[in-house]
Amino acid sequence: MQTLTVLYSQLGMMTIPLTLMSALTLMLIIERTVYMLINGRTYTTQILSKVHHINFSCSSQVERFIENDLQGKALIFQAMRMLLGHRSFNKALREEAVSIWLFKKRQQYKSGIRILSIIGVISPLIGLLGTVLGLIDMFKGLALTSGSITPAVLADGLGLAMSTTAAGLIIALPAITGAQLLGMWVEKTLAKIEYTLNHSNLHIEGISIECPENAKSCDEVPA
Repeated sequence: MQTLTVLYSQLGMMTIPLTLMSALTLMLIIERTVYMLINGRTYTTQILSKVHHINFSCSSQVERFIENDLQGKALIFQAMRMLLGHRSFNKALREEAVSIWLFKKRQQYKSGIRILSIIGVISPLIGLLGTVLGLIDMFKGLALTSGSITPAVLADGLGLAMSTTAAGLIIALPAITGAQLLGMWVEKTLAKIEYTLNHSNLHIEGISIECPENAKSCDEVPA
């Protein structure tokens, strides 16, 4: 309560919106960072190395690959399960399915990042609005003052009025920086996943109907 009182004495009527935006910025940066650390691993090399040894005409190999290597909540595992679930479709339909799926995931991954960008734009404006309102109140007070106006009085009033602009800029800096860095992280992750999906899709399309020569049956995946 005492902290809010101190903030209100410095920021005036803009205390609540600026405090809410600062808290929301911090929570979004932490939440998106943790989310990307958990779901952002792509395992591109491991997956593609195993895809090269799979005969996609042999359902048992594909099902074993899904059960043994593609279980988990990581985005790349979801993507590969989606692609292999559509392996009976022709290449054009699989590409369309991948495109739609990636679009939905991009929207999902960037939902919090868009809010950060909005906060980065709005917070300086709210701070500037607080400054303007503070200046209006200061000049009204000066107009009602009958005595002499000293520089100290002006400096004190201007300092309080300008503090909201400073607060807005302080909030905007981590919000915009976080949005840009997280956006780059998301795009890099999705680009790797898209590469893996496209590479796997081409492998599915060009695979031979027969089992590999060094496999005794469709149930055996060559090393």
